[in-house]
Amino acid sequence: MPTRHAKSVWMAIDEDTTQTNPDVAQTARTLIGQYGDDAAVIATLRAAELASTGNVEGLFFWDSVIELIEDMAEGKAPQDA
Repeated sequence: MPTRHAKSVWMAIDEDTTQTNPDVAQTARTLIGQYGDDAAVIATLRAAELASTGNVEGLFFWDSVIELIEDMAEGKAPQDA
């Protein structure tokens, strides 16, 4: 399982509202649509690829995608996040 960063994929708008980074959400939805239950595995492979090249920003993005996919699978985030 990937290590989660302290920074979350959720962005606070105000104390009552949160939203997901739109690029992360779109990527998560696309992967779920294409790969179903294997979406997190595919995202993990992409994250590992970027980590091996030292691309920290790319790694953070894909770690955020993984976190959102897992949250969606566990019902912690809406499927249309």
